[in-house]
Amino acid sequence: MPSLKDLKNRIASVKATQKITKAMKMVAAAKLRRAQEAAEAARPYSQRMGIVLANIAQAVGSDDSAPRLMTGNGKDDVHLLVVCTAERGLCGGFNSSIARFARDHARKLLAQGKTVKFFCVGKKGYDSLRREFADMIVERTDLREVKRIGFADADAISRKVIGMFDRGEFDVCTLFYSEFKSVISQIPTAQQIIPAAPAETPAQDGAAALYEYEPDAAGILTDLIPRNISVQIFRALLENVAGEMGAKMSAMDNATRNAGEMINKLTLSYNRQRQAQITKELIEIISGAEAL
Repeated sequence: MPSLKDLKNRIASVKATQKITKAMKMVAAAKLRRAQEAAEAARPYSQRMGIVLANIAQAVGSDDSAPRLMTGNGKDDVHLLVVCTAERGLCGGFNSSIARFARDHARKLLAQGKTVKFFCVGKKGYDSLRREFADMIVERTDLREVKRIGFADADAISRKVIGMFDRGEFDVCTLFYSEFKSVISQIPTAQQIIPAAPAETPAQDGAAALYEYEPDAAGILTDLIPRNISVQIFRALLENVAGEMGAKMSAMDNATRNAGEMINKLTLSYNRQRQAQITKELIEIISGAEAL
């Protein structure tokens, strides 16, 4: 049984931890609002970009002049998985859920006889995946020093991915991230970005609109698809930031409440043991007095 001093020290330690988790919860809540607004603002642009790509892709059809980023190289043997996670922990199962989703996808591909490669964006995803797929991780990007994610960060990742595709290092690229829904809900998501899989165009009443492209549609796609890849990666990074802050806020709230419960239990044990010790000393004094 721990002594009174040990219990007192442990209570003080848990109280200090509770102050830290409460402060981290407040910081995450402050950052969450800005991150959520950025993620929600990026969604309409990325969705509209998909619709524009769908319209132009319909005009191009199966033309041989279509860029390879849209049509692919005709093979499906080597898959690159771009796994986006956070740089830091203390956010519950946020990072592990993304890594688990990507790991399950990789196992399915390997069972089909495919070759799998990983591109890790974020330290936590790299740490999780290297335990099982260390020899399959071909690239890693660290954003730990970036205080606020910008389009330039996503564009740099996009250029690396496109460069690998141009060199023939993979056939299909899939992006993994967590879509932010609410503070308690972040959904792991997989999105194929190479070959481009544009969103379906919404149904329209009446005759479909006819567009003329200047320059030709294939030329527009050559410039538009690389930008779309950057936009989708940028959206994934913003969704991850919002999801991380929401998960961290929830995790720190749970940790603060658990610390409070632990303090109550330790305080109860401390008072009981102190009362028992005082009672024991009183009995010893009374017994000594009666012996005289």
